[in-house]
Amino acid sequence: MKVYTARQAIFNRKKHVVAYELLFRDGLSNAFPNIESNQATAKLLLDSQFNQGIKVITSGKKALINFPEKALLDLLPSLLPPDQVIIEILEDVRPTEQVYEACKTLFHKGYKLALDDFVYSKPWLPFIKICRLIKIDIMETPLDTVAPLIEKLKQYKSLKLLAEKVETNDEFLQAKAMGFDYYQGYFFCKPEIIEQKDVDNSQAAILALYNEVLRKNMNYEKLASHFEHDTALSYKLLRFINSGLFSVKEEIGSLRQALVYLGEERVKKFVCMIITAHLAQSKPSELTELSIVRARFCELIAIKVSPGMSNNAFILGLFSLIDAILDKPMEDILLTLPISDNIKDALLGKNNILLNILEVEKAYEKASWWAMKKACEKLNLDEDSLAKYYTESISWANSYKTS
Repeated sequence: MKVYTARQAIFNRKKHVVAYELLFRDGLSNAFPNIESNQATAKLLLDSQFNQGIKVITSGKKALINFPEKALLDLLPSLLPPDQVIIEILEDVRPTEQVYEACKTLFHKGYKLALDDFVYSKPWLPFIKICRLIKIDIMETPLDTVAPLIEKLKQYKSLKLLAEKVETNDEFLQAKAMGFDYYQGYFFCKPEIIEQKDVDNSQAAILALYNEVLRKNMNYEKLASHFEHDTALSYKLLRFINSGLFSVKEEIGSLRQALVYLGEERVKKFVCMIITAHLAQSKPSELTELSIVRARFCELIAIKVSPGMSNNAFILGLFSLIDAILDKPMEDILLTLPISDNIKDALLGKNNILLNILEVEKAYEKASWWAMKKACEKLNLDEDSLAKYYTESISWANSYKTS
């Protein structure tokens, strides 16, 4: 059975990632796999799909997992470790006595429970007492109508509130002011563009470094001189080379030697990653991590469908969030970077093979399974390979983060 898994970040009030919701697709249905409640089959599925890979996919953070009514009644969540998961009770589960008893059993086993897409009604009152998290979809229940519900729920001291589908920074700030504890959505991917915002001096220096590393004939002397003026960047470069990802056979005596040692293509990739992270220091760390996951994911897709474009695909994925990192329009940023026209066109939404690759990545990332299927058809790409690429990309980003 082929199960696709994507993740969406859960942020706290400081925009730090504290958990991920895992979203599943079994075949063409966007849901928890529809399996018989045969314990052997269920355990095989859960062991192979979740236990072995759950920490990789969530980077060691907690996983929120949706369970439908039948799975709750069969106590399927009890096959997962309680310290790694939060059980989401789907919105179409009926608040029956049997479901309540099953949830209470899970609660007493040490599992944390969450109510998904919550709409207040009296039958749910017993459930609220054993839940630790309530998720409110702010598209279905807009923020300007939700204040009375928040007041009711705040009476439960052990209960936390999560605003779901937060798509702009204004929505994040409004939800924060209203008392929500956690936030889920792609608000952190959107630039907060302020009119005539200048690029500050440190950003200007780093953009100059971008310019140098992306030139057709890269000059190692100039590149090394840029690094010499930034101790933090130099440290990150040398630490990366010494991370264990490379077989270093001799001592590195200079920054130029470090850059030459990596070789031109690896310099372009890894220096760009270091710079992207450096630029995004004032942003949620998830923005940098998602950029790196996108870079590797796009590269792996390109290796499969158009190997000669894999390096371009890497840069494409890495720069796909540069507008959110710099809080400037993409068009303005691309005027300052000497990247190839096909990467620029794709970043601006113009149709080419790189745009198609990015569309596959974004659809998978957001668990938009139907859009993913259509995007794969454009590339004649077997979608069954994407689950492996996604997990590999997250592992790769994790190894970069810890190097």
